[in-house]
Amino acid sequence: MTVALMWEARAVAGRGPELLAWARQRDLAKAPLRRESFRAPQDRVLVVTWWQASYDDQGLPELPDPPGDLVERPVHRWRFESAGVESP
Repeated sequence: MTVALMWEARAVAGRGPELLAWARQRDLAKAPLRRESFRAPQDRVLVVTWWQASYDDQGLPELPDPPGDLVERPVHRWRFESAGVESP
């Protein structure tokens, strides 16, 4: 089964590029199948990692919380189970 972990944070105004760089520099304890970073308006950063694991596998490494002076609010985290891949 494939599980996706999503990590989303909102940087202090104007510090989005710094938050994105911080997130990209974080190494995980083990390598995911895939890792992708996104940015959005309001200095938001999203990182999605894909894993070959069960949904409730508690051993999957997650990105830590960034320094408190870099973010507007606590990090949001979600876990999803793949429902399949569709081709266009």
